Amino acid sequence: MNQIKLVAIDVDGTLLNENNELAPETIAAVKRARATGAKIVICSGRPLSGIHPYLDPLEISGDQEYAIAFNGAVAETVSGKILFQDNVNYEDYLEVEMMAREMGVHFQIEAVNGIYVLNRDISLYSSYESQLVSLAMNYRAPEEITRDYQICKLMFVDEPAKIDAANHNLPLSIKERMNVVKSTPVFLEFMNKRAGKGNALEQLTKSLGLTPENVIAIGDQENDLSMIKYAGLGVAMGNGIDDVKQNAQFITKTNRENGVAFALDKFVTNRDQ
Repeated sequence: MNQIKLVAIDVDGTLLNENNELAPETIAAVKRARATGAKIVICSGRPLSGIHPYLDPLEISGDQEYAIAFNGAVAETVSGKILFQDNVNYEDYLEVEMMAREMGVHFQIEAVNGIYVLNRDISLYSSYESQLVSLAMNYRAPEEITRDYQICKLMFVDEPAKIDAANHNLPLSIKERMNVVKSTPVFLEFMNKRAGKGNALEQLTKSLGLTPENVIAIGDQENDLSMIKYAGLGVAMGNGIDDVKQNAQFITKTNRENGVAFALDKFVTNRDQ
């Protein structure tokens, strides 16, 4: 498939195996795919700081390589030059933060320079997220978040049952006005309506003079749906949720079975399976 010029790959549950590690088989397959001239674009809910640890083993660097971060709120070169950024409106922050209080769920903000938690009783999931993506965590009272903050995304961070209940009870107006996705069972994320992996991938694809037919997107969760729908070939991980599998043209192996490597070898490098 020599028309494939760009491969968009999610990180957690996709690029990484069940131990949150980059398997040698995946590293080798990515290098083979890049040798064909295809660009590998990491597309994650993480900030660039949480993507960087995986770029060196994949030998991806420089101003001509790209990453999509914060679930599409930011697209940048892997060297850190921002191409475009769609921040959350301040009024939307005020409404979503108040809803978090009313629903009794932990709430946090993610910006390029850090995570801001607004509950003194800090969730363990916030602490885990801070370590996972290598972003400093800071406490702020709600009134300390001013219009000056460049907010990439808002997050409800709590137990799966609380996240499901909050998601079910969100006002329709919020879902119409914002891009709302459940990225994991414990994270419900709110972004600018223009933000999203699919929108960011579309903008990046066009800027490179490519079309959806030149693009493969691989993912496993709800926040990957938009890019899987945009790409000429959407690939669902074997461990992906049903909605992703139903919208993909191909279901690869699970992340435990190096599903990314299998898909790259099948569609990009055309190696015998």
